[in-house]
Amino acid sequence: MLKDRIKKLNLERGLVFASKVGDLVENSIGNRIQNKYEAPELDGEPEIKQWYKVPLEKGMSGDGSEYHVYISKGESRSLCVILSGGGVAWNEFTAARPVTGGKMAAGQPNFYWNNLRPFTQIMNINTGITDIKNDTNPFSDWSFLVVTYATGDFHVGDNDFPYTSEDGKEAILHFHGHRNFQEAMNTAKSLFPEPDRILVAGNSAGAFAVPALAPEIADEWYPGCEDITLLSDSGLLLYDCWQRTARDIWKADRRIWQAIHTDNITVDWYEDLYKKYGDRFRYLYASSTRDYLLSAYYNDIVNKEYRTDKDVQLDFFEQLSDMVGQLRIITDSFRFYIFDWTMFPVAVGKGGTVHTALKELTFLNMKQDGKRMPDWLMDQINGNYYDIGLELL
Repeated sequence: MLKDRIKKLNLERGLVFASKVGDLVENSIGNRIQNKYEAPELDGEPEIKQWYKVPLEKGMSGDGSEYHVYISKGESRSLCVILSGGGVAWNEFTAARPVTGGKMAAGQPNFYWNNLRPFTQIMNINTGITDIKNDTNPFSDWSFLVVTYATGDFHVGDNDFPYTSEDGKEAILHFHGHRNFQEAMNTAKSLFPEPDRILVAGNSAGAFAVPALAPEIADEWYPGCEDITLLSDSGLLLYDCWQRTARDIWKADRRIWQAIHTDNITVDWYEDLYKKYGDRFRYLYASSTRDYLLSAYYNDIVNKEYRTDKDVQLDFFEQLSDMVGQLRIITDSFRFYIFDWTMFPVAVGKGGTVHTALKELTFLNMKQDGKRMPDWLMDQINGNYYDIGLELL
């Protein structure tokens, strides 16, 4: 009994120490970014191949703090709209547990980014598809709008949600994702009024949002653009209550929540999109085979354990196999990039494959079946259609 108490005490001390180290690292990186690497605010006409921060007066992050997006003007008339990732909150418990460096380091539940502190910039620009200074990036001459994300609502919410924080205080999570998206698109339209082609790409939480928000991009902001490609990178999280969450907690638009009728919100949104728009878009999906992070989220939903292991990674693998089949049933023109890039043990558990590639170093550096993701993606945009990695499933 004494040994068990000592073991428990040492574990608690270790978690506290890891949490403090994690917060210290986050603050250190955040300060360095803010002092040296933060993009300047846009003031006037943007220069070519320069990132700018654009504060949006009517935007709001989840904790009520300021909201901004990032833009870059390219040499071509091609536009990439990126719907960024950053977790999800689907009830009061998850709302009360936003991401911090300390919680990530300690492996404690942390479900979504609730503000745009400097640390989050490393997830938004100058990496992966947004590395516009890299000559190996076939998108380096494109214009970009990066719709940042700190609301936990897959970019579709319109609600102020009350919850009790972990320290017992009453708080509000501002599910303003859809309002932020609309203000961001107004910015894009003013800066990039008539693109010849558009890529709407989302990673993680943004991957879910791509089919939900594509109609607005095509109909409200760019009705004259006939060349639009959609890419969801890592948008698989099964949950029986997605419709109720979107309707009652996020208070998404009726069009958005009514389309949800199964536990796979991404498939439902793509199915609804294709029924209404058919081949108006190109449809692409990318994922690793045993996503360490999405499997941890799923484990928390079904087993109340925010961690990953081989068993839950196998569940994810089987769900992904089913999902690829479901998307191909929607339209046989759906194309896939499936990859098995592994990673080292992480805070939420051990093993698994990477989570997303779109805005990661892996996007430009790694290959599956001898093909980099950016080269595959550009091929699809140019009408050269094929799949990568389906044999992994």
